Amino acid sequence: MSAELKARLRARAFEEGFAGFGVCRPDAVPELPARLAAFVDQGRHGQMAWMAERMTWRGDPGALWADVRSVVMLAEPYTPEHDPLEVLAQRDRAAISVYAQNRDYHDLVKKRLKRVGRWLVDAAACEIKVFVDTAPVMEKPLAAAAGLGWQGKHTNLLSRDLGNWFFLGAIFTTAELPADEAGQETCGSCRACLDVCPTDAFPAPFQLDARRCISYLTIEHKGPVPEDLRGLMGNRIYGCDDCLAVCPWNKFAVEARELRYAARADLRAPRLRDLAGLDDAGFRAMFSGSPIKRIGRDRFVRNVLYAIGNSGDEGLCDAAADLVDDPAGEVADAARWAVERLRKER
Repeated sequence: MSAELKARLRARAFEEGFAGFGVCRPDAVPELPARLAAFVDQGRHGQMAWMAERMTWRGDPGALWADVRSVVMLAEPYTPEHDPLEVLAQRDRAAISVYAQNRDYHDLVKKRLKRVGRWLVDAAACEIKVFVDTAPVMEKPLAAAAGLGWQGKHTNLLSRDLGNWFFLGAIFTTAELPADEAGQETCGSCRACLDVCPTDAFPAPFQLDARRCISYLTIEHKGPVPEDLRGLMGNRIYGCDDCLAVCPWNKFAVEARELRYAARADLRAPRLRDLAGLDDAGFRAMFSGSPIKRIGRDRFVRNVLYAIGNSGDEGLCDAAADLVDDPAGEVADAARWAVERLRKER
């Protein structure tokens, strides 16, 4: 019965739009607590204090919910239709991570997860909890344990069938479902993701120091970014796709079925000048329903000013100069840095 239930659940998940499905036991990755502790002990989590909090829950699904018997991991593609690295050469434009160029994936994936979960509750008379990147759940190692793929040298999940452009969602359930075989690492000697990183954020293959990662710096890091890293950020103002985009396994990436992941025309390569002029109301209006909204106007404009400073375009100096007295300290600091950098290049 459990094997039949799993097959029906898989079919239901694919009907809902997911492209990857796997099941693991909640204790399938016993090394998780030690790996997490080592990461935090080395300080590689930076300002993300939430990673150090509730480490017991994060390292052990059974500690998060004692009744869980199976973890269902699901993958939803957001494969871009364009080359996300092209905008890096357009220095007066902003590079926004592919996943944030339209609607917030948290909302879209969670709604689908809940529908799949409700089906499982009705079919198996069980209990469930669903998670999409907002709870103390380590989705990537669990997805690898469930056979969806493996964590590549860039620490993101890779799949022979999906590449690495996909979101993960988890359904914890009291239902007993047959577990899948764990994914096997198949990166070989490839170093593409490590070598492309602008800030050398990978101390070694399969290791990440978030403190040097542009995704962390533009999204999670509060206050001014260390000056030795600002010049390396280029025009990336929200996230970074470099290590994902160069992965050879993307030749197997599947098309995104959710149209609301397709890039908005105004976010594919927006002008830095336009973004620098956003006040709080304008920022909220432009990014309503977007994951970008959660970092707030000040951090966002701070990032834009770093990109202006890196642009080499003296014509943008006035856009930065207008913000040197901004009430937000991180914005004013970034504006002064950008003005000084552009004037030095005269």
